[in-house]
Amino acid sequence: MFQRVVEDIKDSTRTALQLSSLAVVIAFAGFITVTFLCAAAFVAVLKAYGPVSACLAGAAVFFIVAMIAMAAYAIRKSRAARRASERHERQKPAAYAALADPTVMAMGLQVARTVGMKRLLPLLAIGGIALGLLASRHSVADQAPAE
Repeated sequence: MFQRVVEDIKDSTRTALQLSSLAVVIAFAGFITVTFLCAAAFVAVLKAYGPVSACLAGAAVFFIVAMIAMAAYAIRKSRAARRASERHERQKPAAYAALADPTVMAMGLQVARTVGMKRLLPLLAIGGIALGLLASRHSVADQAPAE
């Protein structure tokens, strides 16, 4: 049973590695292709209009590509922030409602009376640390930029 799971993991890892290697080769070949196309366009504009016009035309093309990429990045980042905000808003009311519930407060007081304050203080300290780490993890995840 475990052998089959291990074999499946090996096969999926091998396939992912092969596909990743092919993707790198394709990306590199595409980059070289675009480089030669840009050089050919530059030479054509250089012969037709001169060096200054050729440089300005190349700069304009790459400026437009950069603006399109920047707009796509901004749109994607705002969508990710909106999704994170909606997810956070869905999760927030349940946590606050549980802490504001009078029965939870009464149960907490009863536990404090039963266990005793000397034993309860270390547990509360550990719980506070855990809650702080959990809250900081969620705030870091909410502030992380969407790539």
